Amino acid sequence: MGCGSCSTGGGCAPSGCKSNGSCLTGGCQKMEVHDWLSNLDMPSNYIPFQVVEVKFKGARKEFFLNNDNIYLEIGELVAVEGATGGYDIGHVSLTGELVRMQMKRRKTPLDQVTRKIYRKATEADVDKWKLAKDMEWETMHKARTLALDLRLSMKISDVDYQGDKTKATFFYTAEGRVDFRELIKKMAETFRIRIEMRQIGMRQEAGRLGGIGSCGRELCCSTWLTNFKTVSTAAARYQNLSLNTLKLAGQCGKLKCCLNYELDTYLDALKDIPDRIESLQTEVGVARHQKTDIFKKLMWFSYANQEDWIPLKVDRVKEIMAMNKKGEKPVNLKDEAVELKTTTIIEKVHDYENVVGQDSLTRLDERSKNRNNNNRNKSGNPGNKNNNPNQRNDRNPNRNPQATNPNQQAKPNQPIKQNAPKPQGQKPNKPISQQKANPQVQKPVVEGAEQVPTETAPRNNNKNRNRNKNRNKNKPTDQTPNP
Repeated sequence: MGCGSCSTGGGCAPSGCKSNGSCLTGGCQKMEVHDWLSNLDMPSNYIPFQVVEVKFKGARKEFFLNNDNIYLEIGELVAVEGATGGYDIGHVSLTGELVRMQMKRRKTPLDQVTRKIYRKATEADVDKWKLAKDMEWETMHKARTLALDLRLSMKISDVDYQGDKTKATFFYTAEGRVDFRELIKKMAETFRIRIEMRQIGMRQEAGRLGGIGSCGRELCCSTWLTNFKTVSTAAARYQNLSLNTLKLAGQCGKLKCCLNYELDTYLDALKDIPDRIESLQTEVGVARHQKTDIFKKLMWFSYANQEDWIPLKVDRVKEIMAMNKKGEKPVNLKDEAVELKTTTIIEKVHDYENVVGQDSLTRLDERSKNRNNNNRNKSGNPGNKNNNPNQRNDRNPNRNPQATNPNQQAKPNQPIKQNAPKPQGQKPNKPISQQKANPQVQKPVVEGAEQVPTETAPRNNNKNRNRNKNRNKNKPTDQTPNP
């Protein structure tokens, strides 16, 4: 399986370790196998299996003999014997008894394993191998240009250099046979190496290149799938899928391999469902078959010129088919329809109480509106209904000591007795002589209370009266007694 450190990020070089799937982590390679016997203690007289599985570029794995009994671990680079001479560099993918099981699984007898492991890869071998891998991308583009010049109907999808830079294998896809003898001559003159052409299918090409499927996961052919089985459109019909080639095709352009994953389950469920049924004869008319729910064992029918579908159980459909063969007809299928359970949506009840109001998206808008209204009331806008300061005092009982009930509103234009000054020209309740004799009898003015100006007490008269009082205070008094 692919890991996050070696996921492809652009071109053929991964964004993580930059080694193009050749890192030694043992977890970012294609067709990775876990050695579940590595932690087990073997008996003292145990002789290790001499065959080792080595992995190369892509999903190519081959078996080699370890005649020298070199101690090898999974992920190490080794120099092995080439197929046509020279040597190649690969990673050890599996050792021990699991190699015997892999050979049995791939039906590879021990007699066919003839090539051997030379040594562990040295530093010089690794440097030469990396230079060869760096040349693959440029070589592939040049080979494509040569194929286009010769007008060959083929697509070169990948190039694999041997570890000693003496041979290159070109993988291509084509619909039919291609005469590439002239192409091999030109590539041999250009690259100065031995050329091998290998034709692969569309599915193998997708497995070598990799990609993301419509399910959002990595392609099965590039991660774990090794055997490609034939996929037909009958698999889509059995599963009641729409025969749309765009939805049924994968990255390779062929039918998706995952269509075969659930096919056996559908075939087992279809054994109890009648096949090739088109209509049922009733006294009301002919009922046409519309669809089938395979796992719920339900079949839907409908009459001509009617939009509603009638669900019936499979057992009842078989009985009606037997009646039709005898010449009998049921009265109406609507009387035998199955009542389907309607799913009720239950709202989720949260286990917390929203005391802050964070779920409301307009909570800040309501606060700003309240602040704007309060500012308008304080500014004394004449067009506002709440312009009377007495009403503002009644709303806040702390500001007006006379308001006993905060919900009680004062009458409009009604002045407060303690705060409003007496208008000029109005007769006082007591004589003037008593006011002068007892100046302390006057009611004290409450500090902080708002005073309401009236129309009968102009501001100019109040200013003149205050000036006269100040002049009388500054005049000197005659202290000599009268004769």
